[in-house]
Amino acid sequence: MRRKRVVVLGATGSIGESALKVARDIPERMEIVGLAANSNARKLAAQANAVRPKAVGLVDESKVSELRGLLEYEPQIFAGESGLIEIACLDDAEMVLVAIVGTGGLRPALAAIEAGKDLAVASKEILVMAGEIVMSAAAQKNVQVLPVDSEHNAIFQCLDGRTVSLAGVADPGSRKNPDIRRLILTASGGPFRETPASNFESITTEKALRHPTWNMGPKITIDSATLFNKGLEMIEAHWLFGVEMKRVEVVIHPQSIVHSMVEFADGSVLAQLSHSDMCFPIQYAITWPERVPNSLPPLDFGKLRQLEFATPRYEDFPALNLARRAGDEGGTLPAVLNASNEVAVAAFLAGQISFPRIWETVEEVMNRHTTVAKPTLDAILRADQWARAEASTTVGPVRRV
Repeated sequence: MRRKRVVVLGATGSIGESALKVARDIPERMEIVGLAANSNARKLAAQANAVRPKAVGLVDESKVSELRGLLEYEPQIFAGESGLIEIACLDDAEMVLVAIVGTGGLRPALAAIEAGKDLAVASKEILVMAGEIVMSAAAQKNVQVLPVDSEHNAIFQCLDGRTVSLAGVADPGSRKNPDIRRLILTASGGPFRETPASNFESITTEKALRHPTWNMGPKITIDSATLFNKGLEMIEAHWLFGVEMKRVEVVIHPQSIVHSMVEFADGSVLAQLSHSDMCFPIQYAITWPERVPNSLPPLDFGKLRQLEFATPRYEDFPALNLARRAGDEGGTLPAVLNASNEVAVAAFLAGQISFPRIWETVEEVMNRHTTVAKPTLDAILRADQWARAEASTTVGPVRRV
């Protein structure tokens, strides 16, 4: 039994914290050799002092001296955006867990693949923006792309550990996976699944941040409230599992016990169930293809009173159809969807725009974009920057109170 050596990018966020819990729970199977964060020097130092990785990284170079002063030992320290790439390529690391919100994880992820590291993906943007590039690079380097999102990890388990290899595929967007009839992503529905659309204008930031199931960062929590989170996951699933967008569906499941399902060609449906705890999918990504005992609570079916499912309110929550459109068209449009949503969410969190203006902003920016088919990474990043500028103009100046 050998420990997997892991670098965690985004260590101080909720996924990073869960990864450290997993490492404590199964120390014989997981060793953290690198930790990196954006700017929280104090929290990163506390984590590093606890697990003693050989390397730590901080994107905010102005906080490096603070980090160094808080460390109780002398690891290698990486700084800046380039530091993320360097720590992702540590010689003795076998896997890089990317849990960075936004586009900051894309270049480190590709660098890790180029260095021959398996990738555990918790950052939706990596596959939403550059799914074809990432999956093709992984196939060429013969490394695994392992999903950490609970929904994609559930599908991964239902498919017995299969993602998609794009090696030798001339047109990855046209590939088929004939065994699969549908991928069914479950969604809690967020805090407003029963709220009439007529009340959306009055939704406050405070209300939108009250997720009924998961404890996540503010951006992901708002994405869950708008269902953009699920829309981005549809595009991820398209690239991870080789299924056209029309075969990727969403179902509302408030209990968040069934994490996703796969319907096969013969009509059989497999589902993965567990408590709502990110430690479950993180552990499976780390130990795959094996299953390892842990201290996480098992399901008590005698206490599960009911499992409910419902069709999403597509007209009231346009994010799902916008994501389907972006995934179908492909090229640079998913990057535009993602970037404009990030700007709109930030504007909502700042009290700058109303809740419905989030998806209205995204749609307006998408409508103004001329999609580039089969883009290079540079073209994707240019589309990302264009969309951010367009969305910033669309939401208007910050209102001063």
